[in-house]
Amino acid sequence: MAFHTGSPYRGQPQQQQQQYNNAAPAPDQGFLWNIFQRVDKDRSCVISDTELQQALSNGTSLPSPLDLNSSSSHFNTWRENKGGVNFNEFAGVWKYITDWQNIFRTYDRDNSGFIDKNELKQALTGFGYRLSDQFYNTLIEKFDRQRKGQVAFDDFIQCCIVLQRLTDVFRRYDTDQDGWIQVSYEQYLSMVFNVV
Repeated sequence: MAFHTGSPYRGQPQQQQQQYNNAAPAPDQGFLWNIFQRVDKDRSCVISDTELQQALSNGTSLPSPLDLNSSSSHFNTWRENKGGVNFNEFAGVWKYITDWQNIFRTYDRDNSGFIDKNELKQALTGFGYRLSDQFYNTLIEKFDRQRKGQVAFDDFIQCCIVLQRLTDVFRRYDTDQDGWIQVSYEQYLSMVFNVV
């Protein structure tokens, strides 16, 4: 991605320049504001989903591009502008992903940029899950889009989010908290469709 290094206000009307200057964040967020400005080519203080994808996957230390549509679709519920993302939302997404990166790096013990089955087991056990080895094989098979027997960063996020959502739905039905539920077929379908 090529970034314009000259004045970001060249050719912009004076009023729009002032509005953009007023939108600038506190000095401690200067790094993010710089990235946001580079991506916000029309200086509207809103970047599109495509531009957001580029900002998060280019020029950063992310191991791989994050598929916002699949693993982070819940961002749509708190976005102010459905046509794009403003700076505050961008900063929130950036923090969210940075937090996930730190978790990912903690469990990527061999620094391969991937989480293998054992590392996934350590991560999910650390989150409080007690699952069988067979189920870890299922998780790797489901979330290993590259078919390498390991999970990339964005797939790790998606795996954790889906597992958490399924757990939350299960807990609503597990009223006595014994780890067992009895549901009808339609209840089961509702549970699954509410998660995916």
